[in-house]
Amino acid sequence: MSTPRDLLIAAIDRAASRPLERGDLSLVLAGAEVIDLLDAEAVRLDGDRIVPGHAPAMEDPLLDEAVSSLVRQPPYESLDDWLWRRGRGLSTAYLSALEAEGQLTPQNRPRWVPSATSRMVLADSPARRRAADRWSSDEPVLAALGAAAGIRDKPTGDSPDVPDEPITTVLAAVDDALRDLEFQRQRRAIDEAAFDNIWRGQ
Repeated sequence: MSTPRDLLIAAIDRAASRPLERGDLSLVLAGAEVIDLLDAEAVRLDGDRIVPGHAPAMEDPLLDEAVSSLVRQPPYESLDDWLWRRGRGLSTAYLSALEAEGQLTPQNRPRWVPSATSRMVLADSPARRRAADRWSSDEPVLAALGAAAGIRDKPTGDSPDVPDEPITTVLAAVDDALRDLEFQRQRRAIDEAAFDNIWRGQ
């Protein structure tokens, strides 16, 4: 399994108590992919630029897809651009992969999961248990991603720090993208309210 999958499984497990926005989750999943690619030495960071390395075969087809989509010509792609490009619809892609593998079973879906009819819940599987073990151990990277996605509280001062500077850079980029997304939502809401007032002649 991968960090994005572990994060998504944790999110589905907690969706009833912590409703999520698909856009937020997709951005965080895109950040989690970069972290796994850094770990596999498929990329390195040069400032905020994602510089491709060798192209190893990843255990997850979606991570293979991420590797194949890397910009391989200078000046390369910034973390911010990657998060927005790669993150577009990424939560749906990972959900579809889990469903195709039988990791999800039909019931009622969380409101943020796209479906016209039913909801899917996690099957009892080794993948789910592994993700739960990683989540409950407060592994620093997954904990930080979970906090960014809104499925756990922000780490306290006593929480273990993320020791790797490139990973810290990725997490900071994810936080910036989430703030930008929230700003866009607020601006859209203001614009829509202003339009409604004009329409009503106020």
